[in-house]
Amino acid sequence: MDSLHIVILSIVQGLTEFLPISSSAHLVLLPQLLDWTDHGLVFDVAVHFGSLLAVVFYFRHEVRRMLRAWTSSLVSGEGNQDSLLAWWIIIGTLPAVGIGFLFQHSIEGILRAPWILASASIFFGILLWVADSKAIRRRDEYTLTLKDVLMIGCCQVLSLIPGTSRSGITITMALFLGLTRKAAARFSFLLAMPVIFASGVLQAVRMVTEVSPIGWDELALGIALSAVSAGICIHFFLQLVERTGMLPFVIYRVLLGILILLVLY
Repeated sequence: MDSLHIVILSIVQGLTEFLPISSSAHLVLLPQLLDWTDHGLVFDVAVHFGSLLAVVFYFRHEVRRMLRAWTSSLVSGEGNQDSLLAWWIIIGTLPAVGIGFLFQHSIEGILRAPWILASASIFFGILLWVADSKAIRRRDEYTLTLKDVLMIGCCQVLSLIPGTSRSGITITMALFLGLTRKAAARFSFLLAMPVIFASGVLQAVRMVTEVSPIGWDELALGIALSAVSAGICIHFFLQLVERTGMLPFVIYRVLLGILILLVLY
């Protein structure tokens, strides 16, 4: 891959992984617009690993507390809000990981059609606007119940449809359930960690058959740029989301969907 391609795609993936605008839509559209060759499975694994590093580092204190509390709850049988949140993240991850493993080939084949990509971007963008404008935003992530988590986890399955946006659909459901914008985003980002890890493991297993892997220096560049851009994105999104709301992202998604239809058809 050309170094410029690596720089642009890594930054785009890092920025869009956690914003509610669909990273898959951008990574499909951008090479089409610029007439670039497929960046390959190795590169996909690298940039997603970079995003994982970013979210784990950003929430390192919360992750440490949850791991300690969760481990302690297994031994003592007594938990607190941190151990409960850890259990919610585990439970909320299971539907997407299970369905993704069972139907990965269908998802990568049939569901990557441009009209599906565009339709998902537009439809779920509008749904995000409805949730943001109509829902009562009073709860935080520590008030979630098992029913809430199962609903968010099942909605996360929809993110397997390219163009939906994993963060977008989980934030949408969390808003419908009454979480504040910041709490919805925080839980969505925490929920991303095991999903991105599981996806990376699955891709890494398949990567053994990759016929033309890129060099280690290019992989390192992709990981670093994706991690830095994702970390910046997480920080500023959480700082600004209560003030900006979701409307700017909704407008962007609708325009992106229209652009996909115009370019790929």
